[in-house]
Amino acid sequence: MNINEAIDLLKNKGYKTTGRRKDILAFFEKADGYRTAKDLINHLEETYEGISFDTVYRNLHLYNEVGILETTELNGEKQFRMNCTHHHHHHFICNACGKTKEIEVCPMDEVQQTLANYAIEGHKFEIYGLCPLCQSA
Repeated sequence: MNINEAIDLLKNKGYKTTGRRKDILAFFEKADGYRTAKDLINHLEETYEGISFDTVYRNLHLYNEVGILETTELNGEKQFRMNCTHHHHHHFICNACGKTKEIEVCPMDEVQQTLANYAIEGHKFEIYGLCPLCQSA
C-alpha cells in the first residue's frame, strides 16, 4: 500500500487526514520493514515537539484496524509496517533490523487438506532470522 491508497482508505472510512496522520503514513511508506512505536515517535518529535504516546498509539491502532498497517511481534515488542496489498505472500523478517523479504510460497494448501472440516478465516506465516547484512555485522 502506498500513502495515496492509505489516505483514500481513511477518507472512505470517514476519518480525517491531518498533517500528522500523513506524516505517520509517510514514515511507514519510507520504512524498509517493521518499525516500533518508539521509532515513529522519535521521527515525529523532529516536527511535533512533545507528541504524546497516546496520539501515536491511537493512530497506530486505527491504521491497523482499517488495514493500512500490519503488525508482528519482534523481540517482545509490537512492530508495524505498511500493509502489502498487491498480492498474497508471506515474509522473512530480520530479528535485528526488522527488514522483510517476500516469500512467495504459502503453506496453506497443505494445511487446508489437514484441516478439511475446519472453517479457516485467515492466516499469517512469518519466518524470523537474520538478513545477510545483519549476519555480517
